[in-house]
Amino acid sequence: MLSVLKNRLEQGCRTSRYPKETVELPPRYRGRPEIDAQAPADLADACAAACPQAAIDASARTIDMGRCVFCGTCERVSEGRFVRFTQDYETAVAEKSQLVTRGELPDLAAHSRQHFKKLFGRSLQLRQVSAAGCNACEADLNVLATPFFDLARFGINFVASPRHADGIVVTGPVSRNMKTALMQTFEATPEPRVVIAVGSCTLSGGPFRGSPEITEGLDTLLPVDLFIPGCPPHPMTNLHALLSFFK
Repeated sequence: MLSVLKNRLEQGCRTSRYPKETVELPPRYRGRPEIDAQAPADLADACAAACPQAAIDASARTIDMGRCVFCGTCERVSEGRFVRFTQDYETAVAEKSQLVTRGELPDLAAHSRQHFKKLFGRSLQLRQVSAAGCNACEADLNVLATPFFDLARFGINFVASPRHADGIVVTGPVSRNMKTALMQTFEATPEPRVVIAVGSCTLSGGPFRGSPEITEGLDTLLPVDLFIPGCPPHPMTNLHALLSFFK
């Protein structure tokens, strides 16, 4: 017992003080993209042609974060003169149309469903469904339970049964084989319930977009309340989204 107490004193508190204090991510992190609307047309066309996800609309000068996997190809092609990725990890939105952007995003807290805040403000239980995901999004959701993030201190927890949950968090492109299981999990979750889509695969099909084996967007199956882009979204992106939308 004494050794445990000694170790605790030596380690100190490792939990982040977010949201009271801002968390700075490493410079190599790619967050919210910004588009230079004044960039030459040939540069915009080159970025659109190079994008593996067809996420860039050169004529409209926009990028679809729902499709984007944040690979940085467009930034390298344009040398940051057309697309530049910032370190801003607060990229979640309440409406799918808001994912198409030039860099500006609405305040998520202002667009959250206020009745959810009243219902779940002090306690939110979520059931995570991996619908054929690669485990990257799942891993960055699981890490929220570690001491640094400590999601439970905000009253938010992941539970084993959808019958004990207030909503579901879906990752993966929703393969044909997982569609039935996903729908049964949704139906088993009591109302009122929320649906959260995490990662580009869930938002748009990701790298598998165009395949007949997957669903191109969870919103084509279920009413999605919160969209969290990324491949995978950083744990801070997930944490910000949950706190802004529900707290």
